[in-house]
Amino acid sequence: MTEAYPSSPPPPPPKPRRPPGAVDLGRGTWIRPQDMEWSFTTARGPGGQHVNKASTAAILRVRAVDIGGLDDAALERLRAIAISVLVGDGELLYRCDLHRSQLQNKDACEGRLRTMVSQAAVRPKVRKKTKPTWGSVQRRLEGKKKDGQRKEGRRWREES
Repeated sequence: MTEAYPSSPPPPPPKPRRPPGAVDLGRGTWIRPQDMEWSFTTARGPGGQHVNKASTAAILRVRAVDIGGLDDAALERLRAIAISVLVGDGELLYRCDLHRSQLQNKDACEGRLRTMVSQAAVRPKVRKKTKPTWGSVQRRLEGKKKDGQRKEGRRWREES
């Protein structure tokens, strides 16, 4: 005899586990170090000889699909949030040259990536429609009546 209703829904797919050595991006997300493409170049702006000779500016390239722990909806939110750093086919590009140190610039790039990914990992709260309370409706109607009476008093009336 076949059942009309299945006994239980199929289990959800298992969450991908964070591999050892992966860089933690917060809120259960990570990226493997080999998926982070680093390059370094000379920084812009003032700094004299140091800024012209030392490659202190850090450039980080990451493919959005290589970030682990994000579902499809979170990936779409990440693409929307990171529109200013999105290049090519879903690749994120961060360039940091705020500091004189290459290591500090590298950390700044990772921080920017971490911030955007953790923002995308949070599901937006669904707004529930609410009905105005009886009291608030009454107060609104009373206010409208008062305004109408005030305007009625401004009208010119013919005296008979």
